[in-house]
Amino acid sequence: VLTAFIGKGEALSEAEMERLVIETDSWDVCDQLCGELFAKHPLRFAKAAEWAERDEEFVRRSGFSLMARLAIRDKKAADEAFIALLPLIEKHATDERNMVKKAVNWALRQIGKRNLRLHPRAIETSERILAMKDKTARWIAGDALRELRKPEIIARIKASSAKKTKQV
Repeated sequence: VLTAFIGKGEALSEAEMERLVIETDSWDVCDQLCGELFAKHPLRFAKAAEWAERDEEFVRRSGFSLMARLAIRDKKAADEAFIALLPLIEKHATDERNMVKKAVNWALRQIGKRNLRLHPRAIETSERILAMKDKTARWIAGDALRELRKPEIIARIKASSAKKTKQV
């Protein structure tokens, strides 16, 4: 965890990132590394996609945790970068490992709450996931849809989008 707070994410080599992600064995360390270190690296979106495809539990969690953190914090990232991640969320929505399924759900919800353009994309992805004949997928989608359809969430997204429009 200390590495996450004192390290320079933008200065990490790919080998260092790989070593850290492979050595991770708890959700809290995983999420701190993703949010405080990996999210600052130039390859952050590529690593999120790469790690989401890997089989190791905490490596895959890192991919989805990084997606969630980027949706929250990377204010300059283009919507297309997040749209490109939605198929990975859909693909891995059947991973029943608790640490993975919670991160998949988190990524889906955070992408959907990012703005008015991504919100309907996340809803559509959730609806496709909900239609899967898989218990884990239905949990991920059901939970995401409950949050993304809340009137207060929609109001916050609209208010945030209106504020950004006025700033431009």
